[in-house]
Amino acid sequence: MEIGIDSFAAAFDESSLAVSAAARLRQLVEQIEHADEVGLDSFGVGEHHRREFLDSAPAVILGAAAVRTQRIRLTSAVTVLSAEDPVRAFQNFATIDLLSRGRAEMVVGRGSSIEAFPLFGYRLEDYDALFEEKLGLLTGQGVYPRPVQTRLPIWLGVGGTPQSFARAGALGLPLMVAIIGGEPRRFRPLIDLYRETGERSGHRPEQLKVGVHMLGYVADSTQEAADTFYPGYAKAMTDIGKERGWPPMTRASFDAQRGPNGALLIGSADEVVDKILRHSETLGGISRLTFQMNAASLPQLKMMRGIDAIGARVAPALHRHDADRSNDAEAMPER
Repeated sequence: MEIGIDSFAAAFDESSLAVSAAARLRQLVEQIEHADEVGLDSFGVGEHHRREFLDSAPAVILGAAAVRTQRIRLTSAVTVLSAEDPVRAFQNFATIDLLSRGRAEMVVGRGSSIEAFPLFGYRLEDYDALFEEKLGLLTGQGVYPRPVQTRLPIWLGVGGTPQSFARAGALGLPLMVAIIGGEPRRFRPLIDLYRETGERSGHRPEQLKVGVHMLGYVADSTQEAADTFYPGYAKAMTDIGKERGWPPMTRASFDAQRGPNGALLIGSADEVVDKILRHSETLGGISRLTFQMNAASLPQLKMMRGIDAIGARVAPALHRHDADRSNDAEAMPER
């Protein structure tokens, strides 16, 4: 299982005070560089077009990080493809691929907010038709520059609609599922639909990879992780709730989401590793998991400590688990 970080470049701190945009973007590049240093597999930058975030041009941020990193894969999280020019998107990420010597990827989808549609002159009700048309164009045929990789990896980012899961399976694209609340096990029927559709469409099982994007933070103790993450997270979720009709976030709701079956990966390294393994088994196997930490608008020091904890204790434990399972499988006698 690959382990990564996703970021939305929040423009405000955990006390809702505006931060220096220039300083915050430099800090984000430093986070990507640090994630590379501690051995994480991927770093994704989101795309928003509103005052709360500074990630309206993720390809520019990833391009800056490409020349300061050595191994980590650099991806969007997500590219809002319905409101994007697919040729330009391919050119941007092919350029990142050249700068990084073959480490660029894209996760394409609608994203969790809709401000890009009116901003770029599109109608939200045309989302599905626009997405299908532009996804078909995002093959890069005849588009230059060409990336280092023979095939630029493109994941399909999805929320909870069966059509999106089936589309990814029919196209044989790897799947990135955003699970930001509730119980992850509710996604198992949709992931099964993805895999079944993919196999019926002639795609190999190993081609049908499933990634999961989840909110999380790791600290020395469960209490420290929860107390660090909750204030900014509660503020962000309450603000979003005002737009979408959700109730205000409470500590009781937050603590319930931290429970064994909840979506929040908040706790000590051991606790988070156990929870990830349970979710992976419940969902039929996960190829990549990405932590979204800065939904809580954490200060740089706490972000760096969180990256340290994931790189030093979470990712190695999950990699060891994968290696042990592989060795056990090889040791089993043939029947």
